[in-house]
Amino acid sequence: MTFSLIGRCAKTGAFGAAVTTSSIAVGSRVPFCAPGIGAVLTQHRTDPRLGPRGIALLRSGCTAAETVAALAASTPHHRWRQLAAIDAAGRTAHFHGAAVKPFHNDAHGKDVVAIGNILANDLVPRAMADAFLAALDEPLAERLLRGLEAGEAAGGEHGEVRSAVLIVVEQEIFPLVDLRVDWADAPIPALRALWDRYRPEMREYVVRATDPEAAKPVA
Repeated sequence: MTFSLIGRCAKTGAFGAAVTTSSIAVGSRVPFCAPGIGAVLTQHRTDPRLGPRGIALLRSGCTAAETVAALAASTPHHRWRQLAAIDAAGRTAHFHGAAVKPFHNDAHGKDVVAIGNILANDLVPRAMADAFLAALDEPLAERLLRGLEAGEAAGGEHGEVRSAVLIVVEQEIFPLVDLRVDWADAPIPALRALWDRYRPEMREYVVRATDPEAAKPVA
């Protein structure tokens, strides 16, 4: 019972993901992003081992399609897996195993792929991708979060979601954005509140790491 999207910012080369699900702490299991490399989603009967494996494949030069195909081929339990990837060029790919429960679907667009399982309807991924594509002038994190909100507005999961994550990587080895709601009655609005609070300070944390002399004094 998960819906998610991964995307790329063509202007900055950043990658990111936004995910929500009915279980606890989705951010620890589903999205995997690497600066300059790409991003991978692994969900349904989730195997978090496939995330780092997918990033390694992308880093080796595999395209998104080659990465997803290799991940599906490498796991003996591929029928339970739902996967997606985006590579450094913004190409996208997905995989739905035969045992992934309906409604499940996917939607692709320029620099974005959205997937979901056990959805209220099969239109949810398309709503997510369209919302991402409609916000070209916004930062990647905002575009991803709008996608997640659009998925919820389109019907979301078959049941209630309880956790959500928003992650963006850009140039540094640490995330530019890594916000998580691990258990809540309304995790997407809670994630929105976190992002709205974090957004004005986002770049300052990079300055503190890379040029502390130029950092603003702590209030």
